[in-house]
Amino acid sequence: MSETPARTRTERSLRRTAIVSAAALVAVLAVGFVGWSYTCPCDRAPGAYLFGAEAEAPVTDWAFANQVPLCQIQIRAGVLPHAINLNCMSTPSGQLYLSCSQCDTKRWSNAAVEDGQARLRLNGTVYPVTVRRVLDPAELDQAWRARVAKLQELGGTGTPAPPPDARRPDGWWSFRVASRT
Repeated sequence: MSETPARTRTERSLRRTAIVSAAALVAVLAVGFVGWSYTCPCDRAPGAYLFGAEAEAPVTDWAFANQVPLCQIQIRAGVLPHAINLNCMSTPSGQLYLSCSQCDTKRWSNAAVEDGQARLRLNGTVYPVTVRRVLDPAELDQAWRARVAKLQELGGTGTPAPPPDARRPDGWWSFRVASRT
């Protein structure tokens, strides 16, 4: 049984409409992803890809991070990149740490423990970094003291400053950050 010319035209038209619709959907999703990545992470809403000028050289002294209220980290969590705002602090010697409470329940921290490859944005500049969870109590205390000092100095960053003599809470995680070459 041969097809009629009208049926063939209708099938071709439907096929063309489906292809155009699929292409339009892909374009809308791509534009939405780029727009979301460009504007977030924002407040507590995660983002995806961190745009910004790429750092030209590795960083050995992160002291400048204490002038930035929050850092933004991008890790790979599944298929898409995942970016969030979080506290970062530098010790007097220039070592950078990221911190979080209740980290065991957070997507980014579990992905960071598994992979360790990340991108960090500070003041519009993106730094390729590695992150390593700190387990040593003495180093955790050092990172905590750096956090308290930064929050005492900056104040009003959205995170209340703990008292200067505050002890590190149980369950508080910290990640040591190093430039990736």
